[in-house]
Amino acid sequence: MKENIKITAVEPIGISKEKELELQECFAQFGASLQVYPDRNENEDVLAERISDSDVVIISNIPLKANVLERCPNVKLLAVAFTGIDHIDQDYCQQHNIKIMNAAGYATEAVAELSVALMLDVMRNISNLNTNIRQEGTRANFLGTELRGKTVGIVGHGAIGRRLTMLLRAFGANVVVYTRKRDNLSFLREGVKYVSLQELMQISDIVSLHTPLTDETYHLINQQMLSLMKPEAILINTSRGNVVDMNALATALNEGKIAGAAVDVYEKEPPLPANHPLLKAKNCICVPHIAYATQESFAERIEIVKQNIISWLKA
Repeated sequence: MKENIKITAVEPIGISKEKELELQECFAQFGASLQVYPDRNENEDVLAERISDSDVVIISNIPLKANVLERCPNVKLLAVAFTGIDHIDQDYCQQHNIKIMNAAGYATEAVAELSVALMLDVMRNISNLNTNIRQEGTRANFLGTELRGKTVGIVGHGAIGRRLTMLLRAFGANVVVYTRKRDNLSFLREGVKYVSLQELMQISDIVSLHTPLTDETYHLINQQMLSLMKPEAILINTSRGNVVDMNALATALNEGKIAGAAVDVYEKEPPLPANHPLLKAKNCICVPHIAYATQESFAERIEIVKQNIISWLKA
């Protein structure tokens, strides 16, 4: 078992002071100390100072690049309180034997549920009508649409995509899927159809994105793909911002080539610049990266992080 290990959480990661004390007591049993910083700070000099002498670093989605890590020679484990790790310089970590352990699965339910909520928001115009009634307005003859009977195309069929499939089928929606791994035969038996990305974009009333960001998926949804969508279709993105070409999406919305969109993720974490193309795009619901953020998911997340660190300490 490793000894005299310093664990540093560079941000509070949504835990209470009581939980912090509980973790300190837990890690102390393994000869490790824990320091939790009370604020989120993405400044690279601040990050380097906070983790300069740490063995284990707990981080969520703050970018952690080589020019920071090279100033922290003691780091041996990155305990990522997040599902994706595209914000971390993985090449540097591999070259310097820094292990990365993420919190896979902690937000599956939360993200799937918000995806449905965003679909309903766009289809029923909830956010805009809430604003209207507060300004003495009415529904102005607006007619929404229902999920029942709609074809929803899910891009990416990992844990979140599979959970979303189950929720959508409960609403009576038809589901088609684009994924590189067609290994879940149970969904085929239940009538879920696997299709090409091009076919999915053409036949779906709603396109919901649930794919990780990789070199292959960067701007996967671009002007060409958006041009395949029905004019009455909508796009939902709760995956990664750069999976979508934001300028192309804004253009498609403003020119009426698609009916609407709801976006939870962007090229960078909010706040967004005032000139971000989606902030003034037509029929676009923008929320500040909240899909993963529920009380239940945060409780699950810290438990996964704790167990990841314990397994490393025991190794």
